[in-house]
Amino acid sequence: MQHAQEMLRRLTIGESGQVTTLLGVDHGVPGCRRLDDRTEALLRIGALVALDAPQASYRAAVGAAQRAGADLDDILAALVAVAGAVGSARVVAAAPKIALAAGYDIE
Repeated sequence: MQHAQEMLRRLTIGESGQVTTLLGVDHGVPGCRRLDDRTEALLRIGALVALDAPQASYRAAVGAAQRAGADLDDILAALVAVAGAVGSARVVAAAPKIALAAGYDIE
C-alpha cells in the first residue's frame, strides 16, 4: 500500500518519470500489482466509452477482452458499469462500435 500511495503522490505532482512508467504499463510497473487481463481489457473498454473513441480502438480492446475470456455479457456489463459516469450519449454512441467489434451484425 505504501508503494501505491507514493506512486499516486508522484503522479499528483506530475513527476515525469512516474508518468513515463505508467505509459509503459504493458511492460508492468515495478512494485505495482496488476489486474488480471480480462479485468484490464474490460476497463479499457470503459475508458474508450468515456473518450468516445473510434471504431478501430474498440476492435483492439474488444478483441483483447475476448482473448482474455470475456464474453459479450461481460462487455455489456462493462458498458453498464460506466453508463452512470459517462452519460447516455456516450453509451448510445459506443453500443454499435462494441457490437461491431464483437462480431455482432447490428443491421
